[in-house]
Amino acid sequence: MTLSYQKPGLSMSKGASNDAGLVEDLQRDLRRLGYLRAGIDGQFGEGTQRALRRLQFDLMNNAGRSTAQDGDAPVRVVDYNRSRVVRVDGVLTEQLAGCIADLLGDDHFPKVPAADNPASENAKAVAALMAIKSPSVPIPFLLAIFAQESDTKHFCVPSVKNKDNFVVVGLDTNASDKDKITSRGYGIGQFTIFHHPPREDEVQDFILDVKGNVEKAVAELEDKFQHFVNGNTSGTKADDRMKERGAGPLCRCKHPQDDARFMRDCTACARNARKVNIVAGQTPFYEGSGHVYEPTGYHTVRQYSGVPARADLGCDWPYAVRRYNGSGVNSYHYQCKVLLRLLKV
Repeated sequence: MTLSYQKPGLSMSKGASNDAGLVEDLQRDLRRLGYLRAGIDGQFGEGTQRALRRLQFDLMNNAGRSTAQDGDAPVRVVDYNRSRVVRVDGVLTEQLAGCIADLLGDDHFPKVPAADNPASENAKAVAALMAIKSPSVPIPFLLAIFAQESDTKHFCVPSVKNKDNFVVVGLDTNASDKDKITSRGYGIGQFTIFHHPPREDEVQDFILDVKGNVEKAVAELEDKFQHFVNGNTSGTKADDRMKERGAGPLCRCKHPQDDARFMRDCTACARNARKVNIVAGQTPFYEGSGHVYEPTGYHTVRQYSGVPARADLGCDWPYAVRRYNGSGVNSYHYQCKVLLRLLKV
């Protein structure tokens, strides 16, 4: 496979005089390979530079191992290097372009899918969620999570200036080396995997299949509710829940199961709850907590206004939502944002 930008003496970089058409082709290829988070606009900016750095890092270091416990990748990215890439600098060279061509040309390296009609596919995702007749998790909360995770999109929708129509991808770089991607989330619920590239069964199961993605998100939130709110060990207990609701039985909804409002009236509950303002550097995670909200690389907001008080909703889903995003300060920011989105779903 020969790429449009694969030429002798090639050098493309941020700040250089780059051909917009070639940059657009490069961005499309980086999206397909899972290294560019978003954007096919022909502009070689920081996003494209970061994507190349991450690819260079993987070509030198990614031996296909998972950073968690979800199994290994189907191939080793390092095997595509063949001593062509020796530094991480975000510059596209002829040698790096050769690696990209080899990755794209190998059917054993699963690619990030694109959609011919992304808006229609996104509508299918919401329809799949709303079609659940007896949900095990509250639909409004899940919609708020989807809005936070992916703007309720499975595929990016192209615009006049951006031709991106690939699956929405979230890249986590919670590592000392920001060129190392530790995990990726794919599509509407951003179900996360900790190896790259994904296996073909994962592509078919929840990366390409919108309905499968929604089902993964439902199962993930249910798991967080069951095992990470009021668990038996410190790592499975939600500290905010322990402080505000104690260690009693989990509550799915304040309304009885035979009430039409059961796990469906969450927005009304959020609107009726007390509203609190959260200020970075001042507001503790919960009363008596030794930690306060502070801006992070993922959440730079310094103040949240009018956040529904989680303890007033009468259920344990606000605590499960926080654990959907892990733990620590990022998860508390995440909880605030989802509760604010819950007011509008």
